[in-house]
Amino acid sequence: MYIAKRDPVYNFFNEMFRSPFMSGANDTTGTTKLMKTDIREFENGFALDVDLPGFTKENIQAELKDGYLTITATRSADNETSEEGKFLRRERFQGTCKRSFYVGEYLHEEDIHAEFKDGVLKLNFPKETAPEPEQPKLITIQ
Repeated sequence: MYIAKRDPVYNFFNEMFRSPFMSGANDTTGTTKLMKTDIREFENGFALDVDLPGFTKENIQAELKDGYLTITATRSADNETSEEGKFLRRERFQGTCKRSFYVGEYLHEEDIHAEFKDGVLKLNFPKETAPEPEQPKLITIQ
């Protein structure tokens, strides 16, 4: 069925998806809209809570490199058609999104604890502390 752009039905649906309530649905220009993150500071460390609704644990990767913690999440497209019909509009995110956070160059991957539950990736890690400078060791001369 073809709906002309001047048709009132076309304008109704077109305007409905442009309403302020739907503004985030079509805008995928920034991953911050997809990976909303809360960062909390504690006495000894930090906690990141990253919203990843609709993703599975197998499709999420956390990597530590050069002091940056990078979180990557991928969601593949479902089939274009199914028993329930053909898609006319797709607003749910399909593809890969990625965010990076500077956590310090002295952290190691074993310092970071990660858990994914109920669509939220929880990461905990200690505050960065620079290693103690090595003290000179005197050699005994006999």
